[in-house]
Amino acid sequence: MTDIGTALVALTPTAEWTVRGTEIEWHSKDISQPSNDAINEKIDELKAAEPMRLLREERDRLIAATDWWASSDLTMSSAQTKYRQDLRDITKSATSLDDVSWPEKP
Repeated sequence: MTDIGTALVALTPTAEWTVRGTEIEWHSKDISQPSNDAINEKIDELKAAEPMRLLREERDRLIAATDWWASSDLTMSSAQTKYRQDLRDITKSATSLDDVSWPEKP
């Protein structure tokens, strides 16, 4: 879930602040506090990006599970190479975990 804290980290990664509910206590004197509109826009942007973030996270997990195939003392089959490439290309056609067609692992 995207909240005020997540938006503040994205907008001002080095700032110091405390959030209690919807109240922000700003501690950074040298960094300006973003406006409520800017925070709300960032929350909306992060929420819209969440499906793709989750898709990439799962895709990366599946690729990582096959990284050993690419060890220097092994030769990947063409099916293994294709599977890994298909995983890398998955974000060209899918937009979330709900509409993805995962390639079959060889």
